[in-house]
Amino acid sequence: MKKIVKIKFVDFWKGFNEEKNIFINILNTKYEILISDNPDYIIYSCFGNKHLKYNCIRIFYTGENIQPDFNICDYAIGYSYIKFEDRYIRFPLYLLNMYREDYYKALNKDNLNLSDIEFKNKFCNFIYSNSNANPFRDKLFKAINKYKKVDSGGKHLNNINNTNISNKYKFQKHYKFSIACENSTTIGYTTEKIVQAFAAKTIPIYWGDPNISKEFNSKAFINCHDYSSFDQVLDKIKLLDNNDDLYLQMINEPVFTENQLKNQNNIENNIEKFLYNIFNQPVKKAFRRERFCKGKRYTDILKKQILAYKLLKMPLKIITKLFKD
Repeated sequence: MKKIVKIKFVDFWKGFNEEKNIFINILNTKYEILISDNPDYIIYSCFGNKHLKYNCIRIFYTGENIQPDFNICDYAIGYSYIKFEDRYIRFPLYLLNMYREDYYKALNKDNLNLSDIEFKNKFCNFIYSNSNANPFRDKLFKAINKYKKVDSGGKHLNNINNTNISNKYKFQKHYKFSIACENSTTIGYTTEKIVQAFAAKTIPIYWGDPNISKEFNSKAFINCHDYSSFDQVLDKIKLLDNNDDLYLQMINEPVFTENQLKNQNNIENNIEKFLYNIFNQPVKKAFRRERFCKGKRYTDILKKQILAYKLLKMPLKIITKLFKD
């Protein structure tokens, strides 16, 4: 008989499915999972503060460029290459369920030939809605756009009079290149952007994780971190754009080298071991954070800071009414 595990997901992004996700998929193999409002465990992300209401075991997950606060969580899953006893593991965003199809398309992409290049009758795309990213991304877009028009299909810097791209893969596959930049740059912070470009059989023009070549085959994409200026990046793009043989050579490179593919498999095996270690323990023994003394004081102060921030954001009339009540 499977062990019953009461769990709840909080503070995830809009559209997150608490019944169909990578965590449930893994845990269902060994446990009977009950989604509960009175959980023994919560798995939470960075899109709210509801997790502070739960005094159970807290497991933090982030696909955003922020670090876990181990004063608040017992365990964490993120992008950084850090080690902290049995409390942390790296599991990049692009391996989540919602990007699995892109991941497998990238992994199993077919080789292209000259006739396939003719099908790619568009130059380069740029698909973003966030205007608050690191300025490098917009500067790269503008630099490449001076050479040839880069089609911006997202809400940000849109220049094709259409922001309704219902299928990113179908949009990207007609292009030779895709600008695949992260919102910000930190070692290990790698999202779905480069994987989606690979999946659409375009050459990613990547910026974000300075160590990206440790994770993906450096011969398969243009790594902006390898160049000291936009002009140098543009020279590489021009070289590939005007030489079909060199273009085919790069686009037909596998996404991962043999060793990198082994590392990918290890990542997936290790996340299972990490979660099983948490849930195999008796609940009381699975706690890791300090819940008393300084740990409790830290949490109490954080709750007050969050409340103060919310009050400052409220209109004056609502604050006035709040204190009258």
